[in-house]
Amino acid sequence: MSIKDLWVALYFVFSLQFLRMALLWTFSILLSHYQLLKSSIFSQKLKSYPRCPTSTIPHRPVCVITGATSGLGLAAARDLSKEGYVVVIVGRSQQLLLETIRKIKDRNQDAHLKGFQVDMSSIESIIKFKTSLRQWLLDSDLHCSVQILINNAGILATSPRVTTEGYDQMMGTNYIGAFALTKLLLPLLGSSPVSSKIVNVTSFTHRNVTDMQVDEGTVSGNRFFSSKQYPYAQVYEYSKLCLLLFTFELHRQLCLMEKSHHIFVTAADPGVVQTNIMQEVPASLSCLAYFALRHLRVLQSPECGASSIIDAALAPPGTSGVYFFGGKGRTLNPSALSRNSKLALQLWETTCNMLSQTGFGVEEKKM
Repeated sequence: MSIKDLWVALYFVFSLQFLRMALLWTFSILLSHYQLLKSSIFSQKLKSYPRCPTSTIPHRPVCVITGATSGLGLAAARDLSKEGYVVVIVGRSQQLLLETIRKIKDRNQDAHLKGFQVDMSSIESIIKFKTSLRQWLLDSDLHCSVQILINNAGILATSPRVTTEGYDQMMGTNYIGAFALTKLLLPLLGSSPVSSKIVNVTSFTHRNVTDMQVDEGTVSGNRFFSSKQYPYAQVYEYSKLCLLLFTFELHRQLCLMEKSHHIFVTAADPGVVQTNIMQEVPASLSCLAYFALRHLRVLQSPECGASSIIDAALAPPGTSGVYFFGGKGRTLNPSALSRNSKLALQLWETTCNMLSQTGFGVEEKKM
């Protein structure tokens, strides 16, 4: 390790944000596992859901996965391709998209895959993807609909960055992009001849947010830019809480829709998974963190971590508004704040108002 790397590592170690990650995030994941253990020992009913086969779907189903070129997204794409889904892989890098398709094909030659280059922090890029996806479905021999949407894309940025729309990049990628994509794909999800599902990949870190002010400054992430030190751990927690609040508000609104079939939405928490999400943290510290988490027996491989995502994606029709955690179809209660319906509605309205000032507003009027 060079002197420069050592100084960077020391700077991280003694920062409040890294201490927050080391202490509060560790406590949150241990609390989640304790809840699972407690329910099994004392026979408390935390509902589990079986996985349903795709054989009941009359045509080849389509699954869209964001952030699918590595880690959890790649593992989920591989698993769902084996289940017979046409997997639409969404990623930022064209080269990584090609490599991902090759990796999955190496293990499953029968996999049906399609890659789209999309920047999930850019509303313009998401709108272009929606148009391209619909055209591709029309041009193919597939039914023009989507059966599963998995909002998996996420980043942990340790320095502030601004998107083209002026949002914080972490809030833009982890929450705003997922919100916009979901709303734009609702017509394709609603066109499915069978029930369709939306899976939002959230995180146990949402439990660390005990209070939240819902305004455009917070939702866009702009208010965090004024901090002396960018509060990256808290921004990540906020983004995952927002995604969870959005999940439950979308569930509530979809329940009010009168249709012969429904769109169902769930949240999936993969727990602690060894992926490249810590790539902006000094390598020595991320290795140390993974070493400690492995000895606490909470660290998982992407293949194991993706099990909660697959559980949510393949849950029986009618499964909606639940929080999957721990694999084996198990669910858990998220934080009380994430279940605050008033806060969720405020967040929904604030996000819609914010997005109406972008190209999303024009696109939504066409729907």
